Amino acid sequence: MNGEDVSLAQRVADRLSRLVAPGATCLLAVSGGPDSLALLDLLHQSADRHRLVLHVAHIDHGISPDSAVVAEQVRAAAQTRALPFHLRELRLGPGTSETRARTARRAALRAIAAEADAETIVLAHHADDQAETVLLRVLRGSGPAGLAAMAARRGCWVRPLLGLRRAELAAYLAGRGIVGWDDPANRDPRHLRSWLRAEILPALRSRLPDVVDRLNAAARQAASARAAWGQVADLIPALGVARNQRGISVAAPVLKEYRSAVRHAVLAALGREVGVLLGTRRLAAIDRLLSGRMGSGSVSLAGGVDAELAFGRLTLYQTDQASSVVVDLLPGASVRSGGAELRVSTCRGGAVAREGWSTEIVPGRYHVRPWRTGDRIRPLGGTGSRAISVLLREARVPPGRRKTWPVVVDGDDATIAWVPGICRSGAAVPADGTEAWCVECAFA
Repeated sequence: MNGEDVSLAQRVADRLSRLVAPGATCLLAVSGGPDSLALLDLLHQSADRHRLVLHVAHIDHGISPDSAVVAEQVRAAAQTRALPFHLRELRLGPGTSETRARTARRAALRAIAAEADAETIVLAHHADDQAETVLLRVLRGSGPAGLAAMAARRGCWVRPLLGLRRAELAAYLAGRGIVGWDDPANRDPRHLRSWLRAEILPALRSRLPDVVDRLNAAARQAASARAAWGQVADLIPALGVARNQRGISVAAPVLKEYRSAVRHAVLAALGREVGVLLGTRRLAAIDRLLSGRMGSGSVSLAGGVDAELAFGRLTLYQTDQASSVVVDLLPGASVRSGGAELRVSTCRGGAVAREGWSTEIVPGRYHVRPWRTGDRIRPLGGTGSRAISVLLREARVPPGRRKTWPVVVDGDDATIAWVPGICRSGAAVPADGTEAWCVECAFA
């Protein structure tokens, strides 16, 4: 490489190093187009600088008749550089929409990353792509936060080329003698992004030569404002922000009293934190929930996220998609159920408490499952049985969390031995000093 190419590779490597932990495994999403091949070559050439483990992934959508040929070209590019290669064939077919193709591609990339133990997925979006995205968001009526467009890092997705122009990458490829696949879909005006790229941006550049720089500057300003709103909730003690891996909650009466613009900005920031974009309709649904006479309830938002009002708290949380799973409880192992993790070890029986997050049981066959309507337990030291639904309500567990609350059940006679954190039954209590299983429960 000449000095200019070395400098470019170093810039990209340094940028990636600031976005990814040292020594991490990165999955490079390579479509076979010029930009992704430039990403592949730049990171391969600078491997001694960024010191990351690189894998190459290609998604064959099955839309273009040339897709199989392109897949082999990407395979060859990876093999030439001695990098592991991963291929997924989606067979979507001609006529597939941009949105469906993008959703399927992202799901496939996530699956490959999991198989490769890759912490991050590296994408080849650059400054011109960012400008197009800002224009797209404007045309679709996005709010200020949406104009932040693509982040250099969001979750597992990393974009180290956002500071580079398309022409700069093209010049690099020409100097290296690398030719990428020219996807005809990128020139098809039926696609909104392609129309902006081929017709609108060139027209804007004829009057405003620095329009791409201006649009990128707008994105940076919007990103800065969005980051600021993301910190606002934590700066207001009265909101009482509480988090766990499942979601985030705030004091509902305080939030309700804010002017709508402030309330919506705070809600939008909370939504982004749990992975859902709150637009006009979803914000209106939460407003109705907050102003309802019952003082409780829930609404489904999107992406498996619900908003729930209970006991004076508004909670945004990820719903549990595996609420009906039954798992075995085994010594020396841990199991997950309803957002909780239960760990089992062997011990000697001692005092067993009625409440708490750990207990002891007689060794045997047990299952863990979410509680069900009609489930009852005979509390330790009490008389008669109690409905678990009532116990959960008395413990002020929000309705959304009650749905998947775990119970430990005797595998032989279906007796409920324990409702973690709520109630221990008088069943399966080991005698003092005898062999027992110690079970601990913690919510993520």
